[in-house]
Amino acid sequence: MTAVADSSALEKKVVDNKVVLIHYTLKDEEGEVVDSSEGHEPLAYIHGLGSIVAGLEEALAGKGVGDKLSVFVEAAEGYGEFDESLVQPVPREQFGDHEVTVGQQFHADTAVGPRIVTVMAIEGDDVIINANHELAGMDLHFDVEVVDVRDATKDELEHGHVHGPSCNH
Repeated sequence: MTAVADSSALEKKVVDNKVVLIHYTLKDEEGEVVDSSEGHEPLAYIHGLGSIVAGLEEALAGKGVGDKLSVFVEAAEGYGEFDESLVQPVPREQFGDHEVTVGQQFHADTAVGPRIVTVMAIEGDDVIINANHELAGMDLHFDVEVVDVRDATKDELEHGHVHGPSCNH
């Protein structure tokens, strides 16, 4: 192998600060498809910045373009364990005149930062909200294909995300 071939092979490996494009299918514990890039553009992220769940990012490290893998990610390395303290009542009056229904989601500032909260129940004058991620507490199964790997630009690294046609930086 020549030095040029070694260099280009290394450039196409998943390592920190590289933009990685993957196609994926995510299944829950029962094998039901929860999310997939099938029929869409591949997911692009900067490796090593924690932009995807830790267990998947760790499994992708060192892989190359064209690699396909099945990855089992335990809840703790996925969206975290279910935290009962993130389920709590909120006085109905805090929602103002807005209609509130079970299953509805809102952006909320919480003690642990901004979160999407889901209305779990309405009990009298209280709205029971859940600030856990909808996949918290679940083991996850990913089928992944590495589609491309490239150097991240200086701007992408500074901003902490991949820039594309819809990026407004």
